[in-house]
Amino acid sequence: MQENSYNIQPAQRLQSVSEYYFSRKGKEVARLNAEGKDIISLAIGSPDMPPSPETIETLCTEARKPNAHGYQPTTGIPELRQAMAGFYKRWFNVDLDPKTEIQPLIGSKEGILHTTLAFVNPGEKVLVPNPGYPTYTSLSKLLGCTIVNYNLRPDNGWQPDFDELEAMNLDGVRLMWCNYPNMPTGAPACRQTYEHLVDFARRHNIVVVNDNPYSFILGKEHLSILQVPGAKDCCIEFNSMSKSHNMPGWRVGMLATNATFVNWILKVKSNIDSGTFRAMQLAAAQAYQNSDEWHTEANVNVYARRRKLAGEIMDALHCHYDPSQVGMFLWGRIPDTYADVEDLTEKVLHEARVFITPGFIFGSNGKRYIRISLCAKEEKLAEALTRIKQVF
Repeated sequence: MQENSYNIQPAQRLQSVSEYYFSRKGKEVARLNAEGKDIISLAIGSPDMPPSPETIETLCTEARKPNAHGYQPTTGIPELRQAMAGFYKRWFNVDLDPKTEIQPLIGSKEGILHTTLAFVNPGEKVLVPNPGYPTYTSLSKLLGCTIVNYNLRPDNGWQPDFDELEAMNLDGVRLMWCNYPNMPTGAPACRQTYEHLVDFARRHNIVVVNDNPYSFILGKEHLSILQVPGAKDCCIEFNSMSKSHNMPGWRVGMLATNATFVNWILKVKSNIDSGTFRAMQLAAAQAYQNSDEWHTEANVNVYARRRKLAGEIMDALHCHYDPSQVGMFLWGRIPDTYADVEDLTEKVLHEARVFITPGFIFGSNGKRYIRISLCAKEEKLAEALTRIKQVF
């Protein structure tokens, strides 16, 4: 066989990122399971419960129609946009024009990509929270943006420190990513933070993007940055059906902002993808009609029971956590006796056979923390607790 004479190399942008932690670590966990280790995963925030029965029935009914399988508009079908507007009015009391102020998304990751492409030129700056969702950093790097981290700290309730932000060099900053209710820290959204963010955006000519998929999970109130007067002029909000409607595999999300911003993002999106399956969009529109009782059981009661067990796991690991956290994770500080967070998480994985997330993947301010997902049945959480107690 003739030796291959050409030498193909990947694009230089791949040097700026590594494989996503859960993709890489998931391979190790799969190998351990193949060896019969029966690892309990408390790592990823993928809801394990189904959508409402009405949602599934709508999907099946609409998928059987012979005219349901063609290409769909990138803007999303009118029924879905109308349902999204109704969702924001019902739960947040925010008025959105379904024709011009909403853009359906294939999840928030797609929204991060398209928004960055629409607003940030290579070399320009984006403000990224530390700790924060790793995709804010990785996609910004892939697109040639300059990352400027801003600190979230426990002594400030994991809210932005606006005095520190004001003292930073903000020249060339185009976007600011924020995420409340917060992941990974579980810090709740608060009106004062949203008001500060809107004021900060206006004065510095920065677009603030609030990623808001967790407002229903264990939250006492539903807050949106768009509730602040004038926010629509300078802010974008992402929302997702993955967490609040138990639909992570459906890849249905949205962004809401002013019509000009929507058009700029649509210019990017329409050159990359088309609208999703019509039956899925109609089923998603149905899901937005879920009853108050459905949300109370699925998003509050179930997670409250799981959260109690997760707290017991934290106690067994001698980790400290704030009981006021919301969302579908529990964030805890590891004991000082560990030199490194992976000393703890690897011991838990290989000796207790439980997979939990080390906080360093969210940034340097997370390096003394672990994160436990509530996306596991109570029996699994109880079994994980038993295993951990046997080791610790």
